[in-house]
Amino acid sequence: MNFSLERLNERERRMVTIGGIAAVVLLVLGVILPLENSVAKAQQRIEQKQTDLAWMRNVGPELASAGPVAASPTSPDSLLVVVDRAARESGLGSSLTSSEPQGQGKLRVRLEKAQFDILVGWVARLSDQHGIGVESATVDNAGTPGLVNAGLVLQIK
Repeated sequence: MNFSLERLNERERRMVTIGGIAAVVLLVLGVILPLENSVAKAQQRIEQKQTDLAWMRNVGPELASAGPVAASPTSPDSLLVVVDRAARESGLGSSLTSSEPQGQGKLRVRLEKAQFDILVGWVARLSDQHGIGVESATVDNAGTPGLVNAGLVLQIK
């Protein structure tokens, strides 16, 4: 099949020419301009990230020399009171079966049939909000999926 504009009449040549111009305009507006816009946005993001990286590199040594930040207890209450209150607020009040002081700043707690997800959240909350960490932990399956029996020794950081 051989295509030539000379073999077309005037009206057909005009239609082919206008169609070709329209195809080029659509290609430019529909593909090239959005692609160029995306590339410009990507370059802008890269520049911002490079600026952030340079700032972090400048501040990094200063932060490293400051040393680790330890959470301190936010409550003047005793460890026993803080742990018991946090357990009740987290929904573990009925699972908390015993709490025994274990010396200065330590507390041994026992939880029976506690929901594991809630237990992990409770321990994280004790650490974040009250500066209480876990010295040791024993966690056993309570028979029902998701429920555990746990023995924890908590201490003030």
